[in-house]
This record gives sequence, structure tokens and C-alpha cells, in this order.
Amino acid sequence: MPFLDKSGYIWEEPEMIIRKKGPLKGSMTVPGDKSISHRAVMLGALSEGTTMVENFLMGDDCLSTISCFKKLGISIDVDMDNKRVVVHGRGLNGLSAPDDILDVGNSGTTIRLMSGILCGQKFTSTLTGDASIRKRPMGRILTPLKQMGADIESLNNDSFAPLCINGSQAFLSAIRSNNYSHTLKGIHYISPVASAQVKSCVLLAGLFADGKTSVTEPAVSRNHTELMLADFGASVVTEGTTTSVFPQPKLTARKLCVPGDISSAALFIAAALIVPNSELMIKNVGINPTRDGIIRVCRMMGADIRLENERKSGSEPVADIYVRSSSLKGVEIAGDIIPALIDEIPVIAVLSCFAEGKTVIKNAEELKVKESNRLEVIAKNLTNMGADIIPTDDGMIINGGKPLHGAVIDSRMDHRIAMAFAIAGLAADGETEILNPECVSISYPEFFDTLLMKL
Repeated sequence: MPFLDKSGYIWEEPEMIIRKKGPLKGSMTVPGDKSISHRAVMLGALSEGTTMVENFLMGDDCLSTISCFKKLGISIDVDMDNKRVVVHGRGLNGLSAPDDILDVGNSGTTIRLMSGILCGQKFTSTLTGDASIRKRPMGRILTPLKQMGADIESLNNDSFAPLCINGSQAFLSAIRSNNYSHTLKGIHYISPVASAQVKSCVLLAGLFADGKTSVTEPAVSRNHTELMLADFGASVVTEGTTTSVFPQPKLTARKLCVPGDISSAALFIAAALIVPNSELMIKNVGINPTRDGIIRVCRMMGADIRLENERKSGSEPVADIYVRSSSLKGVEIAGDIIPALIDEIPVIAVLSCFAEGKTVIKNAEELKVKESNRLEVIAKNLTNMGADIIPTDDGMIINGGKPLHGAVIDSRMDHRIAMAFAIAGLAADGETEILNPECVSISYPEFFDTLLMKL
């Protein structure tokens, strides 16, 4: 039975068949950046005035963010056809108590970043999501938020969603301490993980604090929140791996154009590299240095890849990416580069199967707590396709150069797994069957249409 996802895309079948074809030629674009789209809605809601967002990602996750802010009293106009969103902001303290539970769907970004915002409000709210979200760790945000004085709890007392945020209690505490204007206290949080979601959660809570709020990470994670906060008028300072925000700014609405998502571009970069005689230009892609790990790894592997027409879209660097099929070599991927390519590791693992020699991926244990345990799922599915892969506690070892063959791929309803293995299927012998392909609607609803159209 056909069905509609949140973006309005019609899905006809419960699986997708991918066959070896090629080459990929010409130019293309990819949808707007998911991380930036989320943040544009959030900061637009907290700003004064009307924020227009062009090239917004109309994926399920970002639509969940819009749905939640509508329940908080924010008027948001959504033009699906033109990928445009208009957010009518109500200022830093303009959110209203929701009449219902806030359902984030499958979006980890939504639940973690909104938790920081909601801890600074004067009302009570409850955040939950689908079965996958309710298995993803929330202790990593509960710890710093409680240090800030937030009244936030896991309803099941297990550090997982649903989360109840009693902002009214924090506000009463502020009144009792004769500090009427702030509900939270500024802290310096030393994060044990390099996570943009954790960092952003704390910084957004810091907007409602009584003083400077700082986050220090073990390595620099993506910095879209910091850049956008500054664009909207907040005072933000970054020194090394520490970012600080100052409280109670006046955020002013602005017009944004979201660059293409490098995580989506990475799929077609990989496809062009492994499908013989391919030559592809991917236009208007965000190349933020906290996100460009895929470009650096491809160059390490010997890829014929270059950036053209480099420019700025607001504070975000953007370029057109030219890529051509190449002979690749195995490399080691570890350390500080991991946060800059954490979402691209599934497709990097696929790419490594077509490289000569050994590729070692380390320090990627964060993949165990995504929509699926990606380390486990990557290893299992690549093994089923004939790859020589050895799982490790924090990554994997791939001995490349062994031909892949088609297989049935269990996506585990994880969008990045489904898309990465569709790319593998382009260069594998036989048929590759992707189960539950509809999960790509989270970040790239048109992925399969685009993939088949380019071949």
C-alpha cells in the first residue's frame, strides 16, 4: 500500500532494488543542510521579527522541529514546493506553554537542542519521540542542564526520553533568590564527548542564564549553532575547543539561505568515485571546516576531487564540488577528524571497500548510539556483500579491493545506512535490496529518485 511521509513523498514499495549501473555524469544539487535547517527554526522562533529560510530541508526531522515550535505558540509558514519556511519570532521569552506532549519523531537534534531552550522557560513541557529516540542516551544533556539548575527528569528514571522539563519550578527558584530575570545559572561545562548536540543544548540554555555559559569539548564538533547565534545577534566567543555564550541577548530575525548538506553530497561523492567513468559536479554544498572531514578523507585516499566557486552564504562557507572516478588507497581515520565526518562514516566504510589496502576507522564509538548501532550494522551488511571487514570496539578495519556482490540490506530504519548501502549497490555485482527505504525521508526524501535519475 502506498503511503505519504511527512514531506509528502509517496512510497510505493517496502523495499528498493539497486543494480550496478553508471556512470554518473553532469551537475546536481542536494537538499539543504539538516543541522542548519533545525537551528534556523529554533533561533527564528526566539528572535524578534520574521525570519525567512530558503532551501530549507523538508525532511521528517526538520518538520518535527517545526511541529514542536508550532505547539509552543510560534506561527510558521511552510512552502513545501519552494523549500521555504517563514518563522514569525516572538523573542527570547515569547514561547507559550504547549497543550500537548512535544513529539520530536526520530530527531535527536530536536529533542536535545529543544531541551536546552525549554529549561529556560516559565512553564512545564514534556518531550518524547519514536521508539528509536526513546533508546538514545539523554544523560549527556541531563547532567549539564541540572548543573545549571534546570528541573529536568527522565519520566522513566532511566536517562532516556520521555523528558519532563518543569521550567516553572526553575523560575520560582529564581524568584526566591531575588533574581527575577534569569531561570538558570551560567556554568563552564567540560563535555566528555565531542557532540554538537550536547554543546548546542548547553549554549541555548545559556541564553536564559544569569551569566556566561561555556562548553569545552575534547575535540571541536560542528559549529553551526555558534555561527547562527552570532548572526542573530548573540555574543559568542570561541577559543580552541571552548565556546561561550552570554545571556539574555536580543535576537533579531534575518533572512537565511541554507547551503546543501555535505552529508547528502557525500553519498554522490562516493558514488562518483567508485562507479567507473563518472564525472560529477555537486553545486552549492556547505563546506564548514567542522563538517568537511569527508573531503579531507577523500583527498587522503587519492580521490580526484576539488572545490570550485568557494564563497560564503551568511557565515557558512559554500562551494561547488567536482569529483571524478578514481583509484583509491586505504587510510587510517581517527582522532580529531572523527567529529567532522561522524555522519559520513557509513558511506566512507563503503568507499573503503573499493580502495586498495587497509582502511582503519577508530574513535567512532559515538556511532553505537545513533538511529541504530551503526558500527554493528555497517559490519554486518558489508560482510553480507562480501567485504573483508573486522569490527572493533570503536570502529572497524576494512581490507579493500575485494569485489562486492548484491545482498538484502536491513536498514534498521536508519536513513544513513539505507543510503550508504544504496551507493554500495551501484558498484556491486547483482541486485542489492534495501529494506524499509522510506527511512531516508528523515534527511533526504528524494534520494532514490535523484540516484536513479543520475544513472
